[in-house]
Amino acid sequence: MLRVRYGSILLSTPLMLLAFAAGLVLAESSEKTSAKDKTSAPEIQKGATVKIEYTLTDEKGKVLDTSKGKEPLTYVDGEGQIIPGLEKALRGLHAGDQKRVVIPPKEAYGPIRPVIEVPKERIPPQAHRVGTSLMVRNGDSPPIPVQVKEIKEKTIVLDANHPLAGMVLTFEVKVVGVEPAQTK
Repeated sequence: MLRVRYGSILLSTPLMLLAFAAGLVLAESSEKTSAKDKTSAPEIQKGATVKIEYTLTDEKGKVLDTSKGKEPLTYVDGEGQIIPGLEKALRGLHAGDQKRVVIPPKEAYGPIRPVIEVPKERIPPQAHRVGTSLMVRNGDSPPIPVQVKEIKEKTIVLDANHPLAGMVLTFEVKVVGVEPAQTK
């Protein structure tokens, strides 16, 4: 009986080694094929039209937004249509790639800025309600969105912060499609 066990072990060991070596060769060839496929596939670069699926979470892991169950988010790289940190992190990826990206506030919606107080007479009376959204212009600068945060006796407190300002954001992203930039 011992002879049978040792005999079967001796016979099965070379077979296992052969199977293991064959598996390595197959794994290497599929990696090479995958690498070849990626070099011919368009990559995310300036001007490319990109479709992504994503889930956005805060530092505690709370889901803030997701495209699950919806159409993928489509943007043109380099056009400022998504936050800078995410755009930069996705460059060079191909359709099918997945990536987890952690973005600090300065590359997302910026740090929290102080609120500003303006005299009541500078704000239209119909906007004298907490929560009202306005577009404010300072001189020749482009208008910025603000929200009425507080009504005081002679002033109104305006908040120009994006709701996600000051937050570290985490994106779980899957690149669904990449169309190369159109040449003119």
